[in-house]
Amino acid sequence: MIPADLAALLPGDLSPWIALGLLGLSAVTSFISAAFGLGGGMVLLAVMATILPAAALVPVHGVVQIGSNISRAAVMAHYIHLPVLLPMTLGGLIGAMIGGLIAVRLPDWLLFLAVGTFVLWSAWSKGSLGLGRATLFLGGGVSGFLTMFIGGTGPFVAAVIKTLNLDRMAHVGTQAGCMVFQHGLKIAVFGVLGFNYAPYLPLVGGMIVTGFLGTLVGRKVLHGMGDSRFRFALTILLTILGLRLFWMAGAILMPGG
Repeated sequence: MIPADLAALLPGDLSPWIALGLLGLSAVTSFISAAFGLGGGMVLLAVMATILPAAALVPVHGVVQIGSNISRAAVMAHYIHLPVLLPMTLGGLIGAMIGGLIAVRLPDWLLFLAVGTFVLWSAWSKGSLGLGRATLFLGGGVSGFLTMFIGGTGPFVAAVIKTLNLDRMAHVGTQAGCMVFQHGLKIAVFGVLGFNYAPYLPLVGGMIVTGFLGTLVGRKVLHGMGDSRFRFALTILLTILGLRLFWMAGAILMPGG
């Protein structure tokens, strides 16, 4: 039996059993992201979308994800490719500000279609594009803008980083570092826009703790995985997530969607 004081820490009508399920899910999705570089955030977003109010989904998911990515970046700090962080972060700052202040929201189907196209292209493109700072800055700007609308832009960031042809440890560590700053910018912008995080803090704190445990296990799996197996798994995951974005766009465009 779950203590009544636990229920008092939860926002709104959220069931304690659902909260416990979210704690477990946070561990599982952090494991997925640490082991394969991406996927966990999108899974978590999809489940949270069926539980939380629409207005709370993106900002609360952002707080959970910044905790997950901080833990992943911390345990893999040695592998982070630092030259990527500055241009991606500066671009993300501008993109998040534009996304938060834009008066007319772009259609969801267009966002899903655009991101899905890029993700699929990057999954199957051959070789490195030799991205410079200007291109990374643009990638950060686009991802910062998109994260204010669709929340889970990990596949887009992973797609940008994939073109650099980093080894598996550097890829996962660098992506985690980029996502820390991106989620941080998103959280700050939603705070400025007036979102109240306080009711969700106990739940989010617990999810960050269980997510850290999942990260530690996922890092061990990543260490034992060769670069070729990692790139194959990354390509498959990007393909699945890209096709899912296409499906989401189609669902909106279909009559009754």
